[in-house]
Amino acid sequence: MSLRVLNPNAEVLNKSAALHMNINAAKGLQDVLKTNLGPKGTIKMLVGGAGDIKLTKDGNTLLKEMQIQNPTAIMIARTAVAQDDISGDGTTSTVIFIGELMKQSERYIDEGMHPRVLVDGFEIAKKATLQFLEKFKTPVVMGDEPDKEILKMVARTTVRTKLYESLADKLTDIIVNAVLCIRKPEEAIDLFMVEIMHMRHKFDVDTRLVEGLVLDHGSRHPDMKRRAENCYILTCNVSLEYEKSEINAGFFYSNAEQREAMVAAERRSVDERVKKIIELKNKVCSGNDSNFVVINQKGIDPPSLDMLAREGIIALRRAKRRNMERLVLACGGEAVNSVDDLTPECLGWAGLVYEHVLGEEKYTFVENVKNPSSCTILIKGPNDHTIAQIKDAVRDGLRAVKNTIEDESVVLGAGAFEVAARQYLINEVKKTVQGVIQNLMSSNYVLFFNYHLHILMVMLINSKQRAQLGVEAFADALLVVLKTLAENSGLDTQDVIIALTGEHDRGNVVGLSQNTGEPIDPQMEGIFDNYSVKRQIINSGPVIASQLLLVDEVIRAGRNMRKPT
Repeated sequence: MSLRVLNPNAEVLNKSAALHMNINAAKGLQDVLKTNLGPKGTIKMLVGGAGDIKLTKDGNTLLKEMQIQNPTAIMIARTAVAQDDISGDGTTSTVIFIGELMKQSERYIDEGMHPRVLVDGFEIAKKATLQFLEKFKTPVVMGDEPDKEILKMVARTTVRTKLYESLADKLTDIIVNAVLCIRKPEEAIDLFMVEIMHMRHKFDVDTRLVEGLVLDHGSRHPDMKRRAENCYILTCNVSLEYEKSEINAGFFYSNAEQREAMVAAERRSVDERVKKIIELKNKVCSGNDSNFVVINQKGIDPPSLDMLAREGIIALRRAKRRNMERLVLACGGEAVNSVDDLTPECLGWAGLVYEHVLGEEKYTFVENVKNPSSCTILIKGPNDHTIAQIKDAVRDGLRAVKNTIEDESVVLGAGAFEVAARQYLINEVKKTVQGVIQNLMSSNYVLFFNYHLHILMVMLINSKQRAQLGVEAFADALLVVLKTLAENSGLDTQDVIIALTGEHDRGNVVGLSQNTGEPIDPQMEGIFDNYSVKRQIINSGPVIASQLLLVDEVIRAGRNMRKPT
């Protein structure tokens, strides 16, 4: 009512309506994404305004591409996208976990419980779950030679949620080898040093790892070689063409001779740079069968290309800046910004450089390099939809392997952690809360001497007992991952939960086999999740759910929402 007095044009949802709006939005977004979870998840078709189609089951792609208008759903989507930015995976799991927390809270709120009580329980449960995660994780030794089999298991678990098994298994080796190629001891892994290039031809199983670089353009002169072996590579950022001045400069001449002299002077400046490159080529290639390749970030004009071609030099112009970094790491040498004082130490080396023509597109392959610290994953597929799906899977797989190396630990997958954490919360945290109550009640002799202390302890006991309901809601929400995996596999969720919780009560850490519906040992099956992804989900999910539960009014009263009439 007071807000109406301040702003008659404001739109307000009161406490009950605001709370149910938030809960329904969270459940709605959960229903949209939960069918995509796991290897048995389905695929969404996104149709754009212009009729363009995208097929994907990647939660991050869906949340970015969908036009979400509900403010609560937008908030959850941003949290999930941030999850992907931080840890590279877990977008769908974050959304369905937040939705399930809201759904579990709705049962208690409808019975008259205040949201603050549930929020307090969520905080207790979150801390306890994070402590349990530290005990539950499996350490992995990552020295100079990481455990390649563990990395393959983690990558396979991630990629199989996006692609069919045979393709996922093929990509697993490619992804792990790519990360190990760029990894340097005692340095952070830069995944940008893995170039992801696609060629729309052949089949998805023809995707391969190139220990070198693939450039998406070719040479610009018809007389240059299309294939060369034993190549010296000059990586440079030098303009080999006439450039206009950066300021408004003018040149004036009074006759044709002066104009010709000015043109010749401009040409001479560029030719001198080209001649210095030719001199270096003659110095390193004379008396042997080596070849010389120039890859330039800036332009090379036709006269310069002609001069280089006559000397048998392969020249590529306007290479991407990121590829200049990759070239140096792949081939060796160093990138130069000037042709002055060129030395053989500036040059890299590649055993094979060749050009591949695909329709109107040209690709240049730089392969057979020595000790590469950069590489290329060459994705092939018959259509754009297949290529886009493989790209999403490869990016998630690369992040999963990187996280494993940095975390030096993994977490058992297939729903094993969620079931174990739920049993831990129900049993251990419940005992802890009851222990606090018993300790307070055991000090009855104090109560006779201090009435106020008695009132305080009664209030504390009641708050601890009520917070236990929030812990139980959190514990039940953890099972949403397992339930969703079972639903997407066409299994009975109740039978699955009963079977798995029974095994956990007997001390067996098991997960769900989506093929048979039976409990399995994730470690024996090689199903592992990232520790950092699980930790991020547990951290972010309760925070967003708590904020949404504590919203008591939704006010639409911005300055630009309505113009005064």
